[in-house]
Amino acid sequence: MAMSLMLQETRRQPETLTRILEHGLQDTSALKTRFQAGRPRFIVIAARGTSDNAAQFGRYLIEITTGIPVSLAAPSIITLYGGAGVSACQPNLRETLVVGISQSGESTDTNAVLSHARAHGAITVGITNESKSALAQAAEFTLLVRAGKEESVAATKTYTGQLMVLYLLAAALGGSVDPDHLRVVPEWVESILRREEQIAAAVERYRFLTGAVTVGRGLNYANALEFALKLKETSYVLAEGFSAADLMHGPIALIERGFPVFIFAPPGPTWPSISSVLDRCAELKADTLVVGEVGPSTGHRVSSTHRLIELPPQPGLRAALPDLYTPIPYIVPAQLFAAHLAEIKGLDPDRPRTLTKITRTL
Repeated sequence: MAMSLMLQETRRQPETLTRILEHGLQDTSALKTRFQAGRPRFIVIAARGTSDNAAQFGRYLIEITTGIPVSLAAPSIITLYGGAGVSACQPNLRETLVVGISQSGESTDTNAVLSHARAHGAITVGITNESKSALAQAAEFTLLVRAGKEESVAATKTYTGQLMVLYLLAAALGGSVDPDHLRVVPEWVESILRREEQIAAAVERYRFLTGAVTVGRGLNYANALEFALKLKETSYVLAEGFSAADLMHGPIALIERGFPVFIFAPPGPTWPSISSVLDRCAELKADTLVVGEVGPSTGHRVSSTHRLIELPPQPGLRAALPDLYTPIPYIVPAQLFAAHLAEIKGLDPDRPRTLTKITRTL
């Protein structure tokens, strides 16, 4: 079987991330000048699908690094309700930043939110991989993902590219983002990709996987959602992504002996919450696979009953990267897992049934 485009594009992520960083100052210079004249008091992000998972990351990132409140848009308020006369009073969006995220730039409802926002006084930014797209035309400012053409329906390099662009956006807003830490990320991703054979071997036991739960917390909650989406669209697995906190508020009732649970477990502020989930999964004898860093450098251990995809050491650092910079590297094992699972199941991850690369909804 020929290598899937999904796998090929997953392996190209280091060069995409490096390219985004190389053009970062140029891409954000005008936007930074605009924010210096007046920083927004509120931010709204509109997106769908994988881009919506990137938006969830952006929400955490921007609030953590800038203190500016961030909300995710509900596009149907504009596309379905606004046009029907339900909303008699149009919102005043001055001092608000509205960000639209779309790989293709042709997501109809995302573009509608952006156009509406610009017409009602908002600063608008489009994050897209396509410079000539409708999104790029609708936005006042455009930040390009620069991933090159992505041919697989299952997005990989554009997802991590969107995350990297969101770091640049947070920095332009005056957020506490360290450029030196960002520069480590592509090299760390490269070292993770070199462990693909080990990750593929871990996939073997899940050949007959039909249902699973994916778990993250904080900045890596977006990755739990994205991993679940990749399992759904490439291998037709009924997967559900949860915050570790939300899981414990009810859905933990799903977990029983042998039930597959995939958990993102970086060191840092989310570890105590994730550790509690790991302990509970061990008690319930779930089939738990952990993506994380363990050992003396972190002081963290996972139960011997859990399987582990251990990330390699971060290159060229005296101390570990803070939790803030883990989401891009941590999703890579999950992307490789999903691509290899589809291959084992005899499925084509590049052309999932009933899906196309561009989805237009209202």
